Amino acid sequence: MPDRKITSIDVARAAGVSQSAVSRVFTPGASVSQKMADRVRKAADDLGYRPNVLARSLITGRSRIIGLVVAYLDNPFYPDALEKLSAALQARGYHILVFLAGNSDEDVESVIDDLLDYQVDGIITASINLSGELTDRCRAANIPVMLFNRGITGSGLSAVTSANRVGGAKVAEFLMAGDHARIAHISGWMGASTGRDRRNGFVDALHVAGRTLHAEADARFRREKAADAARTMMLSPDPPDAIFVGNDHMALGVIDMLRYEMGLDVPGDVSVVGYDDVPMAAWKSYSLTTLRQPVNRMVEATVDTLLNEIEQGRPPGTITEIEGHLVIRSSAKTPEGQVP
Repeated sequence: MPDRKITSIDVARAAGVSQSAVSRVFTPGASVSQKMADRVRKAADDLGYRPNVLARSLITGRSRIIGLVVAYLDNPFYPDALEKLSAALQARGYHILVFLAGNSDEDVESVIDDLLDYQVDGIITASINLSGELTDRCRAANIPVMLFNRGITGSGLSAVTSANRVGGAKVAEFLMAGDHARIAHISGWMGASTGRDRRNGFVDALHVAGRTLHAEADARFRREKAADAARTMMLSPDPPDAIFVGNDHMALGVIDMLRYEMGLDVPGDVSVVGYDDVPMAAWKSYSLTTLRQPVNRMVEATVDTLLNEIEQGRPPGTITEIEGHLVIRSSAKTPEGQVP
């Protein structure tokens, strides 16, 4: 072990190049020949040198760190999305710093303060509501903010979501085609754009066909609340024969409650459809019919939009909605001619 920290000067001497050449080799996107890069990296490996990312950020003014704020990870959609976001950013020379925050204004404000202190290059929020004051503070600090899987009307921030209204309409059309007479909806939080848009697209499609919701409840994207809402609906004198649940995390809880608490058959007694297509939805024990969120395309659009704002100075406010498709499995009665 050396008795002092190996520096870029040591690497430059060992490789027979200038210190600036060493700096270019370890700077993402810098111009350097492959021959020189190989020589410098071999010398660095032989000496055990690691570049000082923090020191470089003081020189360049860029930390190459993106702050990612998420409200909760119990919904299996988010661990998968975070993994994809991290991989996509790393491929572009960035890393993520993940913070968990509740949806209260105090929790979100505390987390944003921490991220500003870390001098991140940008922020991605996943299902988080930002106040106008917080948005202004990020803008004053010249730190772009990107909304993932949720939009905030009037914020002026860029956002990427699935086409939630279109997705809700697709579910309604599927259930009506299956000759369901009493169609209910358990929504996500109506205070969030995702919950509202999925619900409104679903209801509007019913209305176009001359139908109305048989019953509805706001479960705030919580599995337990969704199960409670479904129980109440099914114990009513005139229970629904189909339930569209605003995301898979809630829908899987609804199926468990219907089958193992109430002893009902899904879909024999009631059809259940979700939204997201998380990996568990394909398990044989659930086989959940669901509207797939195009997460790979959503991640790609999120990273492209944010890095354009960081690196090219593009103005914020780009709204991107990406349409997903219905994945038909066996948790809902299938219309004639459609095979699960």
